[in-house]
Amino acid sequence: MAADITQEEWQDLISKDDNAVILDVRTEEEVEDGYIPNMINIDIRKGQGFLDEVGQLDKSKNYYVYCRSGGRSAQACTLMDQMGFGTTYNLLGGFMNWDGETAE
Repeated sequence: MAADITQEEWQDLISKDDNAVILDVRTEEEVEDGYIPNMINIDIRKGQGFLDEVGQLDKSKNYYVYCRSGGRSAQACTLMDQMGFGTTYNLLGGFMNWDGETAE
């Protein structure tokens, strides 16, 4: 089930979640400008390539999904729900509004 969550909810949930996976669905170029640490990057703009790569992920994990502003990640969460993923969280506002920890 997908849920839209705020940064504060994201940081609170993820700090207590031993089953968390952070998924960045932006392009490689966007990732080069910075990212949330310990994420995996699968670009949603790859279309079928995105579906193929996501399909290989463990569906029993909890996925925390983000993009630049929250639009593509919401779309990714919907697709993942349709593919049978149990729990997906979409970061409202995306990376451009993120004020938590980042890496480059």
